Amino acid sequence: MDGHRAPVRRRDALGAGVGLLAAAALTAGCAGGGGGGAAGAAGGPASSPPYEPSPAPAAPRRFPGLPVQIVHGPRNRPRVALTFDGRGDPELARTALARIERAGARVTVLAVGSWLAEHPGMARRILDGGHEIGNHTEHHLDLAALDERAAYEEITTCARRLRRLTGSIGTWFRPSPTPYASPRVQRLAQRAGYPHVLACDVESLDHAATGVAAVTRKVAGELRNGSVVGMSLGRPVTVAALPLLLAEIGRRGLHAVTATELVS
Repeated sequence: MDGHRAPVRRRDALGAGVGLLAAAALTAGCAGGGGGGAAGAAGGPASSPPYEPSPAPAAPRRFPGLPVQIVHGPRNRPRVALTFDGRGDPELARTALARIERAGARVTVLAVGSWLAEHPGMARRILDGGHEIGNHTEHHLDLAALDERAAYEEITTCARRLRRLTGSIGTWFRPSPTPYASPRVQRLAQRAGYPHVLACDVESLDHAATGVAAVTRKVAGELRNGSVVGMSLGRPVTVAALPLLLAEIGRRGLHAVTATELVS
């Protein structure tokens, strides 16, 4: 599967509009708490739309015909998957989820096991919002720097934690710290019970972003049918950028769905 990027001219055309929207978002601020701040920034109602709880699947799905490492979905359907590293401030994570749900979107959260150990309620919060949850290792270590036994333990410890919290090892696996798995890590993930590894073709680089405009310009400039976007759930700049990104997704006639929905 290719990692083709959108033409540069699209990114340039978005620049001015994104800059104005980003200024508005920064004025509104990024609420570190619950839904009140999120409603103000998103311009939506104070309460989220009702969602039926989504039980975790008994086991990760296998998608025949798709490679072990999935970088993007079909390019002929107007769908994209927003995927998030699950770690960081849980209040920011709750705010992010509320903003996502107000926009009618569903996302995939790849959770770090130690984060779930500290905030076990986040697993059900993610699923009950209509989203899906997966495995992003136990401690977010560099798997490439570990020996095989330690790398496998990072995957399986998080898988066991997910099973205890949700009844399943999670829908997807994504390695750390990079979203792309080496052949060795792909093999270890399959041994741990994950038929596929979820990479991405659009990286937000929100961990290094200096502001909302940088995140929105990077993502919007590369987004297209089938894109899998890699972001962080607990970073203030990401949470502040979400209303802009979700609005841009809607403006283009795209639908933000889970990774499973994207490739199904």
